Amino acid sequence: FLFIFQVEITNAFAVPHAERGDEVAIGKDFNRQMLALHLRANPRETVVGWYATALPDESDPNGEFKCIADTSSLIHEFYAGECDDDPIHLVVDTSLQTDAVALRAYKSTPVCVKGEPLANVFHEIRLALKSSESERICIDRMIGSSSTPEGASATQDESLALRISMEKLLEMLETCSAYVDKVVDGTISADDEVGRDISETLNSVPRIRPEVFDKMFNDSLQDLLMVTYLSNITKTQLTIAEKLNETLGK
Repeated sequence: FLFIFQVEITNAFAVPHAERGDEVAIGKDFNRQMLALHLRANPRETVVGWYATALPDESDPNGEFKCIADTSSLIHEFYAGECDDDPIHLVVDTSLQTDAVALRAYKSTPVCVKGEPLANVFHEIRLALKSSESERICIDRMIGSSSTPEGASATQDESLALRISMEKLLEMLETCSAYVDKVVDGTISADDEVGRDISETLNSVPRIRPEVFDKMFNDSLQDLLMVTYLSNITKTQLTIAEKLNETLGK
């Protein structure tokens, strides 16, 4: 029998921690509070593991990033008690040196000597990345901003990205319209597969009255502003926690 075990990772939040030599202090209270708030909005989700970011390893001539740190086993043991099953360790390459976000997933196996666990061995497992259209646009913009010396500007006009997206959409609509006109005029022969794709795309567009669309847009804008406000609060809280950890570490 072949059993296929799949885990879908849909959400994540950052947990502050402090490293002092071979010891790691994890913000357990912060983790518990954030998890409680998250479960209020997503009651069906469960904790399946933890993630960490990684930069390229300077000692590696090929520029590969170091996936497993010296403290990974300690953090993994903590999340082993938070998960119903063996936790998954997700590593994200934040250098953005390539035109993609490199991700790797690991599961651990304890190394025992005479029945006593001494360490963990991390084994890489298969990983597939799926993103929605809005997520893909956001990631493309992040990667594009990383290629500039200044990075993403905080004062950059947000309407520029919307204008570029609308220009691309208009260009695709004009291409489809020109194709249909050529088929109707008999300039080119019709392609059944292309015709079905165009028909399915048009049928997927909802028919909404202008006043209803305006209301939906304004409601979505308010939700976006609320998410931005909450993200700024979370960023401020993480900054304060980091400063406190640095002060206590001294």
